[in-house]
Amino acid sequence: MASLPNIVVLGDYERALRRFSNWDQLDQQSHLTIHHEPLRDEALYEAVKDADAIAIVRDRSPFNEAMIARLPKLKFLMFTGERNGTLEAAALVSRNIPMACTPGGPSKETTTELTWALILGASKRLIEQNQLISSGGWRDGLSVLPMLAGERLGVMGLGSIGSRVARVGAAFGMEVVTWSPRMTPERAAAENAKAVSLEELLKTSKIVTMHLVAGPGTKGLISADQLALMRPDSILVNTSRSALINMVDLQKALAAGRPGQAAVDVFDIEPLPEKDVLRNTPNLLVTPHLGFIAEPIFATFSKGITETLEAWLHQKPVPHPFKPQ
Repeated sequence: MASLPNIVVLGDYERALRRFSNWDQLDQQSHLTIHHEPLRDEALYEAVKDADAIAIVRDRSPFNEAMIARLPKLKFLMFTGERNGTLEAAALVSRNIPMACTPGGPSKETTTELTWALILGASKRLIEQNQLISSGGWRDGLSVLPMLAGERLGVMGLGSIGSRVARVGAAFGMEVVTWSPRMTPERAAAENAKAVSLEELLKTSKIVTMHLVAGPGTKGLISADQLALMRPDSILVNTSRSALINMVDLQKALAAGRPGQAAVDVFDIEPLPEKDVLRNTPNLLVTPHLGFIAEPIFATFSKGITETLEAWLHQKPVPHPFKPQ
């Protein structure tokens, strides 16, 4: 009797995958291991060295060419969502190892929701207000706050998420301006926004929110010089990619008072190290990369993993083969 294949699932930090689909067939027809802790380098290698198939939640487990070369048994790899920024897919292509992905689910909607949760949480100082109540107080000087209506919302990137964020801002009565490397006045006007220069957006916006892809032209886009342009009462929000901002410069800029606050959901290293100074930086509201964390998204991920791995086990076409560009 042929031995059962080894299947390793990586990055189920939330212990959510088994909640949303039926894993019985995979449990019965493979040696299935689901890892819940972050794994990198040698710990990652030890977890997957005997794997025939690997499934990764998003891009939580980096596979570079050197790591892939150490996995001679590997026959199949898949990941959730439609992009993976930490996978060197060319190394799999060169070995003719097939890849697959899953649909992404409604992550654009959930990221929009989180963006506005961060904007409102920072602008209304909700953490401080809650701490005041918890300590037995009521209102103090931080309870007398400006309003967003009539202020300028600067949206960097007006794609599927940025445009949603812009519409909410308009509904709050904010003036929406936008910039991206390829923005045009016509494209901005289609979303009832005004195209401006990056310098104007940073200098004049109460809220600056980032919704750009981190590519060669945008990595490190916001560093010390750009941060120094911002209003002392402004709030910089990033729910996109941490590579867009030089985070060391951001800490210094917050200490210097430009911007006045920041609210960030994405980090250079995730999970954020326990002793990282970003966990306790004044005027910085941080969340643990919640933009795509929602029940319908994990339902999509879980069903995508089980359906894809079952198809692979039975040598059937996988639902969403991945072919890198």
